[in-house]
Amino acid sequence: MDGYPNIHHLTASQVLAPIQLSKGINPIAEVKVARVARRPAILIRSSPWKAGSVETPWHDEFDLVNGRVTYFGDHRVDHTVPVGETQGNKVLRKAWASHRATTVQERTMAAPLLVFATVTRNKTPKGYVKFCGLAVIEGVEEVEQKDKGRLFPNFRYELALLDLSAENDLLNWSWIEARGDHRLSMAETLEHAPRSWRRWVEGGRAVLPGIRQRPLHLEESDVGPRSVSRSADEDTLFSPVSQSRRQDVSSVEHDNQQPALTAGLLMERLRNLRVHRRDGRISRHKPLALMWAIARNARGESRLAPWTQFRDEVGKLLIEFGRSHSSPTPEYPFWHLRTSGLWDVAGLSAEQANKISASLLDRSKPQAGFTRQADRLLRDPFVRSQAIAVLRETYFAEFAQHELMEQLGLAGYENASGIEALAEEQGQQGPAARRVTSASRIVRDVGLANKIKEMYSDHCQVCGTQLAKRFGTYSEAAHIRGLGQPHNGPDELANLLVLCPNHHVQFDTLAIYIDPDGIVRSTADGSHQGVLHRLPMHHIGEAHLRYHRALCGRDVPDQEALVSEPSPGTARRGEE
Repeated sequence: MDGYPNIHHLTASQVLAPIQLSKGINPIAEVKVARVARRPAILIRSSPWKAGSVETPWHDEFDLVNGRVTYFGDHRVDHTVPVGETQGNKVLRKAWASHRATTVQERTMAAPLLVFATVTRNKTPKGYVKFCGLAVIEGVEEVEQKDKGRLFPNFRYELALLDLSAENDLLNWSWIEARGDHRLSMAETLEHAPRSWRRWVEGGRAVLPGIRQRPLHLEESDVGPRSVSRSADEDTLFSPVSQSRRQDVSSVEHDNQQPALTAGLLMERLRNLRVHRRDGRISRHKPLALMWAIARNARGESRLAPWTQFRDEVGKLLIEFGRSHSSPTPEYPFWHLRTSGLWDVAGLSAEQANKISASLLDRSKPQAGFTRQADRLLRDPFVRSQAIAVLRETYFAEFAQHELMEQLGLAGYENASGIEALAEEQGQQGPAARRVTSASRIVRDVGLANKIKEMYSDHCQVCGTQLAKRFGTYSEAAHIRGLGQPHNGPDELANLLVLCPNHHVQFDTLAIYIDPDGIVRSTADGSHQGVLHRLPMHHIGEAHLRYHRALCGRDVPDQEALVSEPSPGTARRGEE
């Protein structure tokens, strides 16, 4: 119609009822398969031209370059039902239960999300949509929103868009039809699924860093009514920054004006901060402020922090961990981190920007923190781990960092195993001060550890050593992505290695890592330490190895995914 593909024609089916895109959250009806309900898909639509209206008092955020969408549920200020009982929230929360499942069988039943955004064509914002990708729910949070001064609860969903480059950025609708056919088993429907979806079903959340959507690279000749190239403006379809906010002096990189930030560019900017130097020694003001902001991000706190909080908390860090010759001046990083391209300052006028001082900030009460793009990237545990490693190695390598990491609440990033969560602490009287602590202990599968050690006959996968005991032999089972916080890795064979005690300690303390070719290298200088021995029956999760490399600050970009020929009856990501 009007030179554009018609979505109802493309998805017409003898199996499924006609799809709907009339609401924000449009579930396709469930079918019963062996007494279990299976939903073919959930179609998500966002309307930027309605954002902030009575009908849609939300501001969804689309970061297509980095494969992330922040999407709000359908609860409104006038709803009287509980926040989780509106039709859309109910559907998405049920989907979330299967998207965070820990077993392959549960994830096989999960409903895929197909994400669309309305676009303006022919001078009208109605009737045209752009397909943005295939998604799973990465996280859910209950939030408070405001509509005309009244607060109301809602759910915010963090969606991870999956890579479709192996399908040439095409989604085969026969997969959705197969999911709606009660005669087909789940194994049969997976034969039609995109490769990234099959990898997600197999590996769950741990594989998301490796299968997240990559940006489209369409040739100029491809741009036309049936194939729309995304510009930088389209990658963030709309931003919650109001027009009035643009009068403030913000970061030198406005999200809607600069090229999209990628994980690789984020690391490059962290390594190349403009920092003051004296006698060849760099100031720690900016790195300490960034570590503090990353700790806030890890705790799920808001992107921007008030100056008074920054002043007190970062000021304390500067006194304890700054250079002895440096003055603890938190106003310096609060304002000058803007030059990094990763930092926003809000609440200061252009006139005030020319005379920054602590007293001015005290009076003006501005806020500062990561840019939206940087904040979204750092929500990914993989990206956050790598960022922490880059800052530690680049700016703090010459001093013991444990006290700093503990004070920031980032001690779990010092090793591959993480830490076990403390539930509560109580003081206790006595000749010497005592503290009673209850901890949440991780229950490890001893049988699984014994199985993998038997598989390798107690030979270290790095050096081949088999330690002899008085009776029998000895080795250790090492988790690649630790079970403790913040790593929260799975207790499964794909996340285990068999190591001798020496290499176990080195692997856990991030002294060695395994590169994409299976070479064991020293983290300090990249020198060759050995080749990881793998048995054919031992599948090692590449996503786990990559997570460990990120902790070491030694990750490398993904290789380009193979491109296969598209199947007939498909819809291209980016088409209307």
